[in-house]
Amino acid sequence: MGVGRFVYTPILPLMHTQAGLSAGAGANLATANYAGYLVGALAGILAPVLVRSRAVLRACLLLLTGTLAAMPLTHSTAVWSLLRLAAGVASALVFVIAAGSLLDHLRGHPPQLSGWAFGGVGGGIALSGLLVLVVRPVADWRTAWWAAAVLAALLAAASWNLRPERTPVAAMVGTGARPRTHRWFGALFVSYTLEGVGYIIAGTFLVAAVGQGSPGWVGSGAWVLVGLAAVPSAALWARLGRRWSRPGLLLTALVVQAAGIALPALVGGTAAALGSAVLFGATFIGVSTLALAVGAHLRFPRSVALLTAGYSVGQILGPLIVTPLLDHGYQRALLPAALVVLAAAAAAGVLRIGFPHHMLASGHTDLDQRQESTKDARPTGTGP
Repeated sequence: MGVGRFVYTPILPLMHTQAGLSAGAGANLATANYAGYLVGALAGILAPVLVRSRAVLRACLLLLTGTLAAMPLTHSTAVWSLLRLAAGVASALVFVIAAGSLLDHLRGHPPQLSGWAFGGVGGGIALSGLLVLVVRPVADWRTAWWAAAVLAALLAAASWNLRPERTPVAAMVGTGARPRTHRWFGALFVSYTLEGVGYIIAGTFLVAAVGQGSPGWVGSGAWVLVGLAAVPSAALWARLGRRWSRPGLLLTALVVQAAGIALPALVGGTAAALGSAVLFGATFIGVSTLALAVGAHLRFPRSVALLTAGYSVGQILGPLIVTPLLDHGYQRALLPAALVVLAAAAAAGVLRIGFPHHMLASGHTDLDQRQESTKDARPTGTGP
């Protein structure tokens, strides 16, 4: 899923220079992918049987790989948009099925263990960046897409026998009154939606922006660092969340991410580009982990579904918002993205005011609530 969803980012500069793809069309292709991701995530919410089907998983793995292989076969932006839309749907379902499987089979294990599995998205990002870094000096954009398809096929074969989550046993309904948490959930929803807008601008255009002011290898190299930093990030933030306040950690992660996004636009140079990649990679999956955990803690009805929907809408809006700025280069998109993430941090700051850290249902232990939070996170996908 990391390859199929995110390899477009390091290939975008090649398509811009070699395939004649305009900046606006590049943003539209990104938007098509994010719209497909929203459709896939909603399908997993509305039809839970899909995310417990091995046949659906395998069909999506094949579809995702096929969309990568088909990209070089045309120069039509309309066809490219349809392929990226299909890739978004498939990648969302693959992620939802994989997340449900791992949380189902790892229930009762330390939360950082599942965090390492979520780091697989970062591994896919790192591999996609490394692939383009190797291909770029010797081949063109078509070869990059075909190489990505081969890599995706190998990873699909390795995950072919993944067991989806089991059909859940009907849970007993508690008799305690549900606490009123609308105030805090509203702030969380605003923060996470804004994060969807800001993160996806950087996630789409960071490599292209870095490549405009640095040697050719730096853009793809930065994307490799994004992936490598993302691999341990979910596990790290999950572990920190057991010791420190999650709303406080969410605020910290958003501020760090905003600084990382703004760095290449404010400073420039290779060191700033690589530092930006590390800060961005270390936070974007962690923010999703923390936000969904906070939503589960608040026990707001359908919290994970609502947060995911807001985040997905933010991802669709992000590239569209900055499209007018792209005529003068991709770097101009980074500062607005950083400001949006800072706004998300401000909303997270509001979330901290009077946050009910010790809110527990009658008769529930802290362990019970952590297990309840894990179950609440199963039916839908997180930020990536």
